[in-house]
Amino acid sequence: AKTERVFHLLDCDRERPGCELDLDVYVNSNFTEENLETLRKNTIAQAFWGSAYAETQTIPNLLGEMDAMRVSDAMILPIKLGLPFGDDMTEVWSAAIDSAGAADRLHAGFSVHPRDHDRLQQIKSFAKTGARVLKLHPTVQRFYPDDPAMMDVYALAEELGLIIFFHGGRAGIEPQSSHRFAMPRHYRAALANFPRLHFILGHAGARDAEAMLELAVNHQNAWLGTHGQGVTRLEQIIQRTGGERLLFGSDWPFYHLGVSLAKVLITTNIPARRDLRRAILRGNAMQLFGFDEAPR
Repeated sequence: AKTERVFHLLDCDRERPGCELDLDVYVNSNFTEENLETLRKNTIAQAFWGSAYAETQTIPNLLGEMDAMRVSDAMILPIKLGLPFGDDMTEVWSAAIDSAGAADRLHAGFSVHPRDHDRLQQIKSFAKTGARVLKLHPTVQRFYPDDPAMMDVYALAEELGLIIFFHGGRAGIEPQSSHRFAMPRHYRAALANFPRLHFILGHAGARDAEAMLELAVNHQNAWLGTHGQGVTRLEQIIQRTGGERLLFGSDWPFYHLGVSLAKVLITTNIPARRDLRRAILRGNAMQLFGFDEAPR
């Protein structure tokens, strides 16, 4: 259902309308401990019994926000949490998108848990439905991307022509005990051993952006999501990559789409970067995902 507004998970504007955001820091640095406590409570509630926030994070509201920001398409990426029950986010989200008639704009990915005994069969089954992007989250799912046990996942994904979307790096707001799983060095083996498999490194490495950027420039199968990085860091990333293999990301519903969009618009706000802006916001994604480039 459509509501008056979306309650984003980190939403200072709800408590302090017109609040200022520092666009030159990693995005979650803007939020207070009170904001983060609200995030924790709502994340738990959303996983088990729902919340007032979750009730606003709907397909009509997402499409409305996309329209307001002139965003044509979005990749919707679930995370399999490894719960003993109700761990069917992939199936539920995909069905909801189809039911809403929104599959032309909202493209459903999928997730498996690294410790599921039937994870390879799950991958094959989801791939048969047309899903192409496999979301893996080292800190939430608590696994090392270079764990030898993960290599068969990457091998199958490569064989099936899928794309791996990794949460990349330490965000700084997750439990400290999970930081070790997202250290950039743990992504190197997957990138090096599966050169025909495309990997998206979400958040461009988050708080580990410098090290993740080095990985990306040295591996042609690595793509960087722009979400979260401040303007200065995004400029550094653009200068090192020339804008190649950069993908606009939002991390919705954590933040309003405009937060990430503003940073891309600022860093490309000169005539010489007109084509670069289009590449980051659309062209690179069209290339990677094989979408129709016809204007909408």
